[in-house]
This record gives sequence, C-alpha cells and structure tokens, in this order.
Amino acid sequence: MIVDYAVYEGGHRVPGPIPLDELYDRSRSGHAFAWIGLQEPTADEFDSVAREFNLHRLAVEDAIKAHQRPKLEKYGDSLLFVLKTARWDAEADDVRFGEVLLFIGEDFIVSVRHGELDLHGVREELELHPDLLECGPSAVLHGIVDRVVDGYEPVVEALDAAVTAIERDVFCGSRRNRTEGIFERKRDVLELHGAVAPLLEPVETLARGGFPQVHPTTKAYFRDVHDHLLRVQGRVHELREVLTSVLTANLTQASIRQNEDVRKISAWAAIIAVPTLVTGIYGMNFDHMPELGWSLGYPAALVLMATICGLLYWRFRTSGWL
Repeated sequence: MIVDYAVYEGGHRVPGPIPLDELYDRSRSGHAFAWIGLQEPTADEFDSVAREFNLHRLAVEDAIKAHQRPKLEKYGDSLLFVLKTARWDAEADDVRFGEVLLFIGEDFIVSVRHGELDLHGVREELELHPDLLECGPSAVLHGIVDRVVDGYEPVVEALDAAVTAIERDVFCGSRRNRTEGIFERKRDVLELHGAVAPLLEPVETLARGGFPQVHPTTKAYFRDVHDHLLRVQGRVHELREVLTSVLTANLTQASIRQNEDVRKISAWAAIIAVPTLVTGIYGMNFDHMPELGWSLGYPAALVLMATICGLLYWRFRTSGWL
C-alpha cells in the first residue's frame, strides 16, 4: 500500500493533495521531485506507480517479492538500491531483518519497505532540512541509507552483550552444553554480516558519484555513511571471530570433561576390581584352599582388601584421576 507521497520543490513539500497520476508531470516542473513511499505492496498496488515512472519490470518483480541481497543496479534511466534492515527484538532475544528497495530517478524516488523500518520518520526529518532536499532524490536516498546503517549499531551492541554473556557462561565451570546457543548467535551474526558486507560496495560507488541521479553535494554524505559501515563491518567481523573461538573453547572443554569422566570411571573400576578379585577367588568353594581353616582369615581378607583399595584411592587422588 502507498503510505505517503508528495512533490518537493525548492526543498519544500508542495502543499495540498496531488493526484497520483499527476505526480510525474509535477515532478518535472523546475527543481522538483516526487517521493512515493510504499509498504509491502502487491503487484496490483505497485502497477500504477511502476507505469507512472516507467520502472523496469525486473526491478518491480524484485520490489514485490523482496528477499534480495543488498545491491545497486541500473535499469535504464533509474537506479535500484536494495538494503537489508536489522532490528534487535529484546522480547524474542533475536534479530529481525527487513528490506528496503529504492527506485531513484533524476526527479523521483520510490521507496518500498518490507519490515518495520520507520521511513516516515526519515521524511519528517528531511522536511526540516530543505537545504538537503534541494539536492533532489539523492538526499532522500542518503537519509534512508543513513537510517538503515544507524539501525545496525544497536543490533551490534545487543549481539556483543549476548556474545559476552555466552563467553562468561562457557568459562564459568558449568557442565551445561552451550553449543546450541553459540550456533544461534553465530547465525545472527552471519545474517547481519550478509546485510552489511554487500552494502559497502554500493555505498562506495555512490560516494564516488558518476550517476546523474546523485547530486554532487551528497557524495560527502555517502562517504560518511561508508565510514560508518566500515566500523560496523569491523565489529561484526570481531563478533564472528569471538564466537568461533568460544565455540572451539566450548568443544575443547567438553572433550576435557569427557576425558575426566573416563579417568574417574577407570579409577573407580580399578578400585572395585580388588575386592571383586579376592572375593571371587575365595568364593569358588574348593575344599583345599589356603587359610580356609584359619579363624582370622575373614577379617584379614577384609583388612587386606581395604588396605589395597585405600592405597589405590590415594594414588589416583594424588595423580588427579579422582
């Protein structure tokens, strides 16, 4: 559905309602451009916009189906910019991803969002800076990209805290298996990496300019966004490395605990084997066996078994097996 649309001329929003079929003509009059915002449109809902601004059929299919990787592509006289949004859901303790697709022409920009990103807030903020809106659709493009990239920072902070908690838990001495939790966080970090890493090249391309749809003034703003992306990418890479190390440490500790359990079982089996051997021999009930007629034979056998078991226990204890 269409959430909001307007024509901006001289950096200011043209007041009053404008029929959708007149947007294209109004955006071509002087220093004006149109901005249409849609949220998860169907093919029928998007058809009128696509026809009005002559959007490429393949790009329209991408906008309707979503699930695209971040990219910047040129279709005729317009650009298609795809971004992945990220939001930390504290209640679910998980990362929620969305998608924004932007069609940019010299006198229009069409934003299509899938997810929970508040683009209306970007519109309100930009309308407070008419000097930026005078730069045309590329100012809107920068505002949206900057908002998406800013949204990565809280997600990275939350993931950093979650990874730190896992790291403390792994080295706390508990015998609980944490492999599943580590893999869940690793999946979140990998998905965030899949949103951030492919975005670096398109933003760098916009910072270099070379497109008629990008105003020269906004190139410096895209360079700033690119620097921010590099910082986020660096932190995501650090989280990946930490999770890999934590997973290795967790598996190593599990192996060590397993070896300790085997040693303890082996030690107790050796101790129990002594009385088992003695009682097994004297339980054969032969008539002619040593010490069968001795009145102190039974207590002597018990003392012998207890002494040998005590010596074995002391030896295993001092060697760290028990």
